[in-house]
Amino acid sequence: MSLNDPRWGNQGNDQEPERPKDGPPDLDELWRDVNRRLGGLFGRRGGGGGDGGGGRGGPGVPSLSPGQFTGGIGAIIALALIVWGVSGFYIVDANQRGVVLRFGEYAQTTEPGLQWRLPFPVETHELVDVSGVRTVEVGYRGAERNKVLREALMLTDDENIINIQFAVQWVLKSPEDYLFNNRHPDDTVAQAAETAVREIVGRSRMDFVLYEGREEIAVRAKDLTQSILDRYQTGIQVSQVTMRNAQPPEQVQAAFDDAVKAGQDKERQRNEGQAYANDVIPKARGTASRLAQEAEGYAARVVANAEGEASRFSQVLAEYRKAPRVTRERMYLEAMQEVYTNTTKVMVDTKDNGNLLFMPLDKLIEAAGGGQSVAPSQSAPVAPVGAASAPRELSIDDVRSRDFLRSSRNSGGR
Repeated sequence: MSLNDPRWGNQGNDQEPERPKDGPPDLDELWRDVNRRLGGLFGRRGGGGGDGGGGRGGPGVPSLSPGQFTGGIGAIIALALIVWGVSGFYIVDANQRGVVLRFGEYAQTTEPGLQWRLPFPVETHELVDVSGVRTVEVGYRGAERNKVLREALMLTDDENIINIQFAVQWVLKSPEDYLFNNRHPDDTVAQAAETAVREIVGRSRMDFVLYEGREEIAVRAKDLTQSILDRYQTGIQVSQVTMRNAQPPEQVQAAFDDAVKAGQDKERQRNEGQAYANDVIPKARGTASRLAQEAEGYAARVVANAEGEASRFSQVLAEYRKAPRVTRERMYLEAMQEVYTNTTKVMVDTKDNGNLLFMPLDKLIEAAGGGQSVAPSQSAPVAPVGAASAPRELSIDDVRSRDFLRSSRNSGGR
């Protein structure tokens, strides 16, 4: 059916044909509307009211031929393609890496600088900061007093509970693994570090964890945490594990302080005992060594004396066999000389009548005492014959003269 059919309301005059209220839209009107829009887009204006391209345009509206229309559409498409291609450029900073995704799948990792990828929706990119150091806190949040007991309380090898707080610092080493294998990286690091520390603490004693083993636990926790993260290919590098605090739970802090004080007292007493032992033992060892040396010297001296006595006795025995009477006399005289050398008294036998003895006591005292100061005596008391039956004592130091002993024996015989 023609557009000029009377049934479309076209009566052959200059008025607009009436459209059937229940019919399809007027194609001429649609064409003129498209021409007006294109004319407004390219800034062209027409000068006539004739029918252009099978339709009639209004004043100032260009009339485009189908060839012109096709060229405009091509220009628009070319411009859109240029804009679409330019949208694929992006810049990667020095502390970043670019991860290119092709239809959501990993394609490549780009270095810092100006980069290009296929525009959306073919390819997209993600910028990942690889130089920033991130920190995860385990057992506390913000400050040590803000404890998270669910994370901090751990059991030791000797079945004691301690409160441990530590921090983990980490960086990225693989941007693609970080993007695709992590949903919540901070939680992943925290859980891995907590698992590692619990394993290490569970194999250690309480005193080791609280005092001398903090640095060792931190180093071992870093290595074990890194091993766990690498096992899951998280692309995370643990740079440091820092032990913030390690102490018993607050409920048993007082009892623990008492135990620590008792341990300190024990250590102090042990040190005092060790110091005393270090002072006494060397002295005792020196004394023992001295006594041993003295005993050895005494033994050597006694043995030498015994050997000398034995040798002297052998010699005396040989002389005795030759002249028994002379040998006995000499032995007796030597024995009496040795006895009288250490006495200050002289015994005189007065039971028989005898001559009056005159003894130079002063000379005897000087000879016996070696110059001791004794009051001199001019004469000895006279012993009357038969005056007393008991021997008389004379105060002298020593009698060394063999003649005196012989005269005493002779006077006693008379």
